[in-house]
Amino acid sequence: MTKPRPTAFHPADVPESNATAYPAPFRAVNSQRWNRRLGDHGGLRNFGVNLTRIVPGAQSSSRHAHSRQDEFVWIMEGEVVLETDDGRQTLQAGMCAAFPAGTGNAHRFVNESTSDVVLLTVGDRTPFDEIVYPEIDMHGKAGADGKYVFTHKDGQPYED
Repeated sequence: MTKPRPTAFHPADVPESNATAYPAPFRAVNSQRWNRRLGDHGGLRNFGVNLTRIVPGAQSSSRHAHSRQDEFVWIMEGEVVLETDDGRQTLQAGMCAAFPAGTGNAHRFVNESTSDVVLLTVGDRTPFDEIVYPEIDMHGKAGADGKYVFTHKDGQPYED
């Protein structure tokens, strides 16, 4: 019998990690954001909930857009710059951003302040999602298990 997941817990009890599935050429630039995978900790399977801390000068991810998965982000602490296809917008704590699947509006969050930024990100786990990255040579595709495989835009695999 598997151990039941906690119904209630404190986010500080969930380990923080800066791990990323990005291939080596894009790993370092995305290593200064730290996630607490709250949804995984609680045993959620249909959507993810992450508490993300971005240190000054860092970004949440490379600018990207999902084909099938929605994303919602709530700025909990600090000031962060949202970069989308529409340009740049400074967001303060308490503000939110929503990215419906399939719109192609690539986005990322950049911390240009001198203090950490904390975001609460919620996204669904629809299988066979594809991620486009307009500014870098990378494409992501999720399988039935939801795990992403990243390739060059021409479909060639990355060699780590």
